[in-house]
Amino acid sequence: MSKGPVIAGIVIGAVVLAVGGAFVADRVVASTVEKRAVQAIELNLDGVVGTPTVDIGGFPFLTQVIRGSLDDVSGQVDGVSIEGIPATDVTIDAKDVTTSEPYTAGSATIKATLPTASIDKIIADQTKLDITTSVDGDTLKATGKVLGVTLSAGLVPSVQDGKLLVDVHDIAIGGVSVSVDSLPKALASKLDNIEIPVKAGLPEGITLSAAEVVDDGVRITATGTDVAIPTQAP
Repeated sequence: MSKGPVIAGIVIGAVVLAVGGAFVADRVVASTVEKRAVQAIELNLDGVVGTPTVDIGGFPFLTQVIRGSLDDVSGQVDGVSIEGIPATDVTIDAKDVTTSEPYTAGSATIKATLPTASIDKIIADQTKLDITTSVDGDTLKATGKVLGVTLSAGLVPSVQDGKLLVDVHDIAIGGVSVSVDSLPKALASKLDNIEIPVKAGLPEGITLSAAEVVDDGVRITATGTDVAIPTQAP
């Protein structure tokens, strides 16, 4: 047999093994970093529910490390607490994450859902009204009793100056529609611009940018650029 094909086979095999070995090494290191990122989430967020997941995008990983930044880092956690407010289905997406101090992300987006139960408690604390909220299409519906009379109000979430506000869209008392302006001042002031205090609970450099009603509550989005990443992370 000619030695040519044998040598060629050995060379090709060596290349395949080398590439495969590099791939395995690359994925092992990436997996280790992902696990440490999970630990960072658990250390730096309050009230973590479930086991977070982290995925580092881009290949090869080691090349990104040598370059000094990771293309894309995404994470998900079932639940956390934002300023004492339970939030669910939290997702994090960060791009251009530096691999040396000071750790920063070129851009970052955080999304989370505030369940109606969380909103109930906040509204009750701020208004002293015993009401329950539910989802009604693209608005929230608050129902309860005021002075023994059934109250029903449509609530619309909005973001203003980085604050999450809930405004009364329409209101009915005892089944009769009324305007907020016609309500007693003490009651009307309680129902105007109710703030859901999540602003202070967001990481530095991240600002609330959007809010929409979803099936189980209010889905918020917060974004930022040149976001500092806590150095307490392992």
